[in-house]
Amino acid sequence: MFGHRKRVPSDTAPALSAVGWSGPGSVSLAVRFAGVREQASRALALPYSEGMSQNVVLIRSAELSNVAQYAYAATAPAEARLIFLAGACPLNLDGSTAGVGDYSAQASKAMENLVIALHAAGARLDDVLSTRVLVASSNQSDLVKTWAVVREAFGTHDVPSTLIGVTVLGYTDQLVEIEAVAAVID
Repeated sequence: MFGHRKRVPSDTAPALSAVGWSGPGSVSLAVRFAGVREQASRALALPYSEGMSQNVVLIRSAELSNVAQYAYAATAPAEARLIFLAGACPLNLDGSTAGVGDYSAQASKAMENLVIALHAAGARLDDVLSTRVLVASSNQSDLVKTWAVVREAFGTHDVPSTLIGVTVLGYTDQLVEIEAVAAVID
């Protein structure tokens, strides 16, 4: 949806677009047009899809590269309750590390644990405002493997994310950790 752009004159190019919930049964897509000669606002109402967050607005800017597979920013309403999650680790219930030596398996287990923590706090994946994905590797292909799992888990919720290669993580044989911030309205 955001991956293809057509060049248009700067006086009509969208400066910022945002998708958000605007009430029962609809979602609004707002595009603000800002230019030297003209400033205007346009909004498009789209049908609300069950499961889509009513709390988080993901923001993309036409002034930034569209290569990234995530929004560059996210907002939540002032009345939202913020949830700060500790890094989700690839730990089994008994405390052992899952998927030893396997970045994809550890990312999958960390995402599973993140979902459990979100549910315990009254949230779900599409309530997430941002993530930080830590990968114990200096090899970019290991980061890419990890990111593929995280990206798939979030589906169309292109949450702003930072992917970081680190030297070591806290648990024995741990390769992946995923931090998140979410917002819900009680």
